[in-house]
Amino acid sequence: MLKPLSMLALLATALAAQAVEFRSADVHNSDDYPTVAAVKYMSDLLDKRSNGKYKIKVFNKGALGSEKETIDQVKIGALEMTRVNIAPMNSLCAKTMVPTMPFLFRSIDHMRKTLDGPVGEEILKSCEDQGLIGLAFYDSGARSIYGKKAVHSIADTKGMKIRVQQSDLWVALLNAMGANATPMPIAEVYTALKTGLIDAAENNIPSYDGFKHFEAVKFYSRTEHSMAPEMLLMSKAVYDKLPKADQDMIRAAAKESVAFERQKWDEQEGQVAGHRQGRRRRNRRQRRQGIVPGRDGPGVRQVHDHARLEALGEGGAGHQVSLEAHGRG
Repeated sequence: MLKPLSMLALLATALAAQAVEFRSADVHNSDDYPTVAAVKYMSDLLDKRSNGKYKIKVFNKGALGSEKETIDQVKIGALEMTRVNIAPMNSLCAKTMVPTMPFLFRSIDHMRKTLDGPVGEEILKSCEDQGLIGLAFYDSGARSIYGKKAVHSIADTKGMKIRVQQSDLWVALLNAMGANATPMPIAEVYTALKTGLIDAAENNIPSYDGFKHFEAVKFYSRTEHSMAPEMLLMSKAVYDKLPKADQDMIRAAAKESVAFERQKWDEQEGQVAGHRQGRRRRNRRQRRQGIVPGRDGPGVRQVHDHARLEALGEGGAGHQVSLEAHGRG
């Protein structure tokens, strides 16, 4: 007859044998980047609620490939999960083009309420035919142009080689501005800016800071032309093999991680912006004292706050695209 301790050991071994560790990809370098931290938070929720049956291991810093590459891996079940910007999904799921549109949302609050509602759910569900389960939208802030010169209006972008995400929509958008759109993975942008292969890029403030693009270009122009969100995706091939109760558990944990990610996002964006404003105030004081601020130190960059670029053609920043009109049919 087995002793109680032996029985417990056997039970623990059996449970451990059943444990599943999902791998999730992310391209961001910082282990504390909001999307990276959010998926880790989701893992903690799953670990507790499943009694150790499910966990998620995050491979960030592009360890498993570019966003486009990880999407392909998740589609065929070679990778369980990935966090990507919505733009690379445009060619796979047509409805993801809607929240990618420029000057679509009036504010961050408008974007969050829209994506948390039925329109957001419809967009997430539209990816299932491509073998992808859309679990949640994460914030990605407002995207702006940064480069070797300030951008005050669309006219300033004419002829500029601007890096865009690997999306036909983004290529068309920048080309319509008169720029020379140059699609490339985020991992190649730093070198491209440094060597002059491109003149500028466009992204949010934490990415400009986290990928150290400020070392290559000093002008960050707050064009805020897009609030395209991030997507958390799971392989349908993996998801469909799970019991319904476990599927529901994963979906619930993903939704709960959204609030955590948004809180982290707001905190990090505020910290970066505050640091930059403090640096500018210090630089102004130094100039008044006849001291020339350093040009090459980390975090030393000139930030130009401009009104949002006028919408393509007429309408200005108040020109809004109807989400409902473009999101259905």
